[in-house]
Amino acid sequence: MPTFHVEMFEGRTIEQKRTFVEAVTRVTCETLGCDPAAVDIIITDVKRENWATGGELWADKK
Repeated sequence: MPTFHVEMFEGRTIEQKRTFVEAVTRVTCETLGCDPAAVDIIITDVKRENWATGGELWADKK
């Protein structure tokens, strides 16, 4: 059972997330030969103030 943990900045619509999980599930099943019911995807929305790259918070990036 493949399980994907996806972290991304908050702000995407439910429709964008729906399209994303449908695509990931489809490609996973095509690649691994598994049933769609076996694919779990957990999305965690993260505020830009809680993510940093290169020592800089994304909330501070212009």
